Amino acid sequence: MGKTVTYLEMTDLGELRAGRVVPALQLRREEGLSLLACSVQARVGAAYGWRSSTRSDQEWQELARSHPHGQYWLITLAGEAAGIAALEPQPGGDVEIRTFGLLPDYVGQGLGGHALTLALQQAWASESLEAEAIRRVWLHTNSNDHPSALLNYQRRGLRVYRTEIEE
Repeated sequence: MGKTVTYLEMTDLGELRAGRVVPALQLRREEGLSLLACSVQARVGAAYGWRSSTRSDQEWQELARSHPHGQYWLITLAGEAAGIAALEPQPGGDVEIRTFGLLPDYVGQGLGGHALTLALQQAWASESLEAEAIRRVWLHTNSNDHPSALLNYQRRGLRVYRTEIEE
């Protein structure tokens, strides 16, 4: 059996429904695709079979070259890395959340709602690639991701706009 891939979007910041605030949880921008951002993304994705969990240094460098507008935000809890959000402004006023997740030690602690709220707020605050304002934030998840991922996205106000089955 294949996996289900679900695409979600938000077309106005006013649609955001904030998660429970965790005061010590913040975003910290990394300069480019740093070694720390690569390491955190690989560790987040290892439990879900993400390609990032097995990328070589050369593959990480190619990823950085092929996504020159990518923004990498560490999700931190009391200053310690707890997860990652990778955002990518795209033509037409879109911003894709290419990666979002918490490190295994932080999963199940009630941090995901606020972490996603921060990532969505940052996506809406991103500069577009053109002179227009951000008009849409989108992402995709799949049935191999954390079992609560889709529900968290929907609770924050993202709406499903497409579902596919990949064999």
